[in-house]
Amino acid sequence: MLANRLSADGRTTVCLLEAGPPDDNIFVHIPAGFIKLAYDPKYTWQYTTEPGPGTAGRRIPTTQGRTLGGSSSINGFNCTRGQSQDYDGWAARGNPGWSYAEVLPYFKRTERRIGDFDPRYRGGDGPLPIADCDWRHPLCDAFIESAHAIGVPHNPDYNGARQEGAGYYQRWIYKGRRHSAAVAFLKPAMRRSNLVVRTRAQATRILLEGRRAVGVTYVQGNETGKTRTVTARREVVLCAGAANTPRLLLLSGIGDAARLAEIGVEPRHHLPGVGENLQDHHMVRSVCRVKNAPTLNQTARGARLLGQIALWCLGRPSILSISPSVAYAFWKSDPALDRADLQFHFSPGSYKEGVAGLLDDFPGMTLGFYALRPKSVGTLRLRSANPFDPPMIQPNYMGDEADRKVVAAALRLTRRMLHGEALDRYRDRDEFPPSSAESDEDFIEFARQRGGTAWHLMGTCRMGPASDPTAVVDAELRVRGLQGLRIADASVMPSMPSGNTQIPTMMIAEKAADLLLGREAPAAEYPERAERP
Repeated sequence: MLANRLSADGRTTVCLLEAGPPDDNIFVHIPAGFIKLAYDPKYTWQYTTEPGPGTAGRRIPTTQGRTLGGSSSINGFNCTRGQSQDYDGWAARGNPGWSYAEVLPYFKRTERRIGDFDPRYRGGDGPLPIADCDWRHPLCDAFIESAHAIGVPHNPDYNGARQEGAGYYQRWIYKGRRHSAAVAFLKPAMRRSNLVVRTRAQATRILLEGRRAVGVTYVQGNETGKTRTVTARREVVLCAGAANTPRLLLLSGIGDAARLAEIGVEPRHHLPGVGENLQDHHMVRSVCRVKNAPTLNQTARGARLLGQIALWCLGRPSILSISPSVAYAFWKSDPALDRADLQFHFSPGSYKEGVAGLLDDFPGMTLGFYALRPKSVGTLRLRSANPFDPPMIQPNYMGDEADRKVVAAALRLTRRMLHGEALDRYRDRDEFPPSSAESDEDFIEFARQRGGTAWHLMGTCRMGPASDPTAVVDAELRVRGLQGLRIADASVMPSMPSGNTQIPTMMIAEKAADLLLGREAPAAEYPERAERP
């Protein structure tokens, strides 16, 4: 997105480096292809978390996109902005220009909302098509009914006036195909002579002259390839994500000086917040066996799968064109709360070990959740000075007692919804957690044994005022203490947005373009928000 916006004037020259290959694999563009790409190291960074108490000593795969479009080319499609209070909170922490009223125009600028929408909250002219799910399934309908039965309201647009509700997800799938950031923004710009795109070009170090970033070194091809350099006339902008952006800073000697020296990296700029403040959404999935309805476990095999492929080729709704989470609910772990603190993801299918990619051998349905605003905070560290070693990622899931309490409450809510009257005719029995799990301790232990990631890493280069000792960038996304270096990705988020992080990351890129080009910010917009107290 940023490359498109910066090069649109025809004068600003842009060189985009992508460590992976072009997005020319058909599985990038078929929504169901995420199952194939998630385990392909050619198109993904196959990172894992460090073991810890919150995962019962397990390493959790935390795959990141490694092709044009980044994670938007391999992720789960769901369009979620978060709540207005998230961004008001960013501004209140000393980041002027980032309140909800000020970022709403950027959210709207990005999207082309398909169908009916309220123009106070949604955009209709942007490059990224956002469509409602056009595929229906009786299990999804029954789940939504079950959520309504426990008090979750009907909501025509969870990205509009309020978030709380239950229904089918909005996503960047349109006419059966994924519309990644590369498809929506980069491809239309690649004809411009002032934009150069270099793929299979892994950045290894930021070049500094004194306190100014002047370019980047990168390796072409694989780690044995030739080292090359690209210089920047104006600025270097990092958009590598919450794992690889801090990793590149640390490899360049920008971070905690003592820690860098310990692993053989020459410290160039002491900035102790790099790699700190890591957060992720800790996804915990419950599974029930299903009767009286076909599930993805059956439909995605044999002759039924051939039928679904035929439907997709004819442009009709098909399992090839759905996201892994089909239906949603945003709700509260405690009725006393003034806004939702949980996001539920429902799928009319189930996967072995709770990880999308390998379907169970039995018909199943899955209801996963995560705490929208977790308290637990982790770190990202370098393993060594070798730029090809993966980083050490420790999200510290459920490290905070408050998160453990929310997990127990959310698993009780999950059971209530899965055991609702609307799902009675379809539910065979509980698979995970077993019906014998009843106490808070049982549920928390289940989360330790089976919980995983939602792939929402953020916060490792946190935006904040000069008074914040762990802030890495200022409110204009400039790396503190350096010139000519900015960051525009999820690593700068001061706190976790209440939902999937892809759309907020695109909003950051939209705002970054204005900051880099010196353009005046659009006028703030103040529609009423139902969550406001």
